[in-house]
Amino acid sequence: MLVEERFNAILSLMNSKHCVTVAELTAMLNISESTVRRDLTTLDEMGKLKKVHGGAVLGNESSSKEYKPCAKELQNIEKKEPIARYAATLIHDDDCVFIDAGTTTRKMLDYIDETHAVFVTNGLVHAQKLLQRGFRVYMLGGEMKPSSQAAVGAEAVVNLKKYNFTKCFMGTNGISIDNGFTVSDMEEALVKSEAISSAYVTFVLADSSKFEVVSSVTFAPINHACIITDHLPNPVYHDTAIVKEVLK
Repeated sequence: MLVEERFNAILSLMNSKHCVTVAELTAMLNISESTVRRDLTTLDEMGKLKKVHGGAVLGNESSSKEYKPCAKELQNIEKKEPIARYAATLIHDDDCVFIDAGTTTRKMLDYIDETHAVFVTNGLVHAQKLLQRGFRVYMLGGEMKPSSQAAVGAEAVVNLKKYNFTKCFMGTNGISIDNGFTVSDMEEALVKSEAISSAYVTFVLADSSKFEVVSSVTFAPINHACIITDHLPNPVYHDTAIVKEVLK
């Protein structure tokens, strides 16, 4: 891919998402992280975007509402990495695995060892990365959500009903004892709920900032999944859920 083509692809994605991570661009463009970082530096110098730790944002997006979730995602990379690394060790050859289109679940793909496990995902970037690494992967159909590049909606839910997963790996916007695992989008919540109901065991990957946060839609009670986190802010969660603290 020529430099100009890469620049156009990066800016096109930026216009739809307002922010991107280095990992996303590496998977989508099929180029090295060092090349992505050089491209982002050049585009930053040209005034086309603003390069930040772990990725880039559009112009002055740091003050906009749409940037806030993305900024949080990039700032928590140091917490997400050990969570992702540990989660990857839970995958074995005989597993049929659903991987949710989340930021931390995307990071775990880098740490999965060679395996004969079968993967199913609703994340476009996740599917591309799994395929690039040589794994057997199925992509759910459904309406693509621009902000997360995830398949959501009724068609995705119907697709999920035919699977019996041994393990399911989920992201979440918030965790609380009373409200369980929550996200801000109803269609996204429906996909998550169906995947969990089709799985033998579910792991929710969430850094410590997600606790005591409640978004608008609950996709599962807190006792329906094992939580993998960097650090548990409140030990009371041990009374209601199985929690693995990877930095304890």
